[in-house]
Amino acid sequence: MKTTRRTQVVVAGAGPVGSVAAAYLAQHGVDVVLCETGFDCAQDLRASTFHPPTLEMLDELGVTDKLIEMGLKAPIYHWRDRKSSEVLSFDLSEISDVTRYPFRIQCEQYHLARMLSSRVRDEGKAEVLFGHRIVYFEQDADGVDVYLETATGIEKVRANYLIGADGANSVVRKWLEIEFDGFTYPERFLTLSTKYPIEEGMPGLAYVNYVSDPEEWLVLLRVPSVWRVLVPANEEDEAFLLSDEKKNQVFTGIMGDGSKVETQHRTIYRVHQRVAKKFNQGRVLLVGDASHLNNPLGGFGMNSGIHDAFNACGKLVEIIKNGADAGLLDKFDRQRRTVTFDFTQRQTIENMETMRAGQGEAHKKRRAAMAALVNDDEKRRAYLLRQAMFESLEQAAAID
Repeated sequence: MKTTRRTQVVVAGAGPVGSVAAAYLAQHGVDVVLCETGFDCAQDLRASTFHPPTLEMLDELGVTDKLIEMGLKAPIYHWRDRKSSEVLSFDLSEISDVTRYPFRIQCEQYHLARMLSSRVRDEGKAEVLFGHRIVYFEQDADGVDVYLETATGIEKVRANYLIGADGANSVVRKWLEIEFDGFTYPERFLTLSTKYPIEEGMPGLAYVNYVSDPEEWLVLLRVPSVWRVLVPANEEDEAFLLSDEKKNQVFTGIMGDGSKVETQHRTIYRVHQRVAKKFNQGRVLLVGDASHLNNPLGGFGMNSGIHDAFNACGKLVEIIKNGADAGLLDKFDRQRRTVTFDFTQRQTIENMETMRAGQGEAHKKRRAAMAALVNDDEKRRAYLLRQAMFESLEQAAAID
């Protein structure tokens, strides 16, 4: 088959992580082709939290100010116990000495993907191909042949390297035959989005709220357009989960009368904790959901994927532009896979256990531990640095 394009890096997937990777490479003078199955960046409503170090990275790409303008600034987030009405407040302004952005930004992830894919399109050495689905690739000692399916046929792109940022069902990972070990939570998750001012029914809400409850824990997140509510779905069937009866039940538990709440979106999905056995193989790298999945509590998924992209692309720039040894890609794997296991997976599982515990002795101990944490200046600061993801980046940087 005739090669239709020649480039230095192909990035598969124009979500936030793939768009960040392509923008980083293009900004550093690397030829890049960003390909995406859809005809636009997917309007995925799940990821919406940008942590401080992620905002610092995105500032290097010139988009943080725009995200702040579009989103909601959330320096404070809450852990709440619905039964006791106890509220534990964490304020990121306490770590303003280590970051220019001592807050989270609440903004739907597709805004970032669209901003950056548009920017990549404007770069002289970059190209964005919507409606191009990666179906196969093969690599040799000198490069990678990437096969892209279009509406009318198959195109072959010759590249030096391929980055798989093509999500949880990554075709790139599957062709590499890399194991994706872990587990899937037994309960499904239900997300409801509403423009109703639910803060009127639950006064004092922050923009980010994790609510523990013996019957049904929930997460309440505010983004510019809506409140988003995440609850576990357990054994209920799909028709019921998407019904007005379930919607009323959820919002009645929050504010007393759920019947008056209208929703804009109702979505059911499963949540996984999985990590690829390897984040690189030869000239092919995996980043974001293609390499690791975790539950959404803490907002680490998209952020850790962006951290993957910066780490991987920084090393590719050194290899392509400065002639560094390709062994740097093994270092990328060691750094990001270690952090994924030691931080992202551990912390999200711990957050999940804190949320889903009932009102038994274990729950009382967790609540007491959280309360003690809030009242201990040193431990609270360490917790804020960990939850803000600074600790994980420091850990990665220390790995040779």
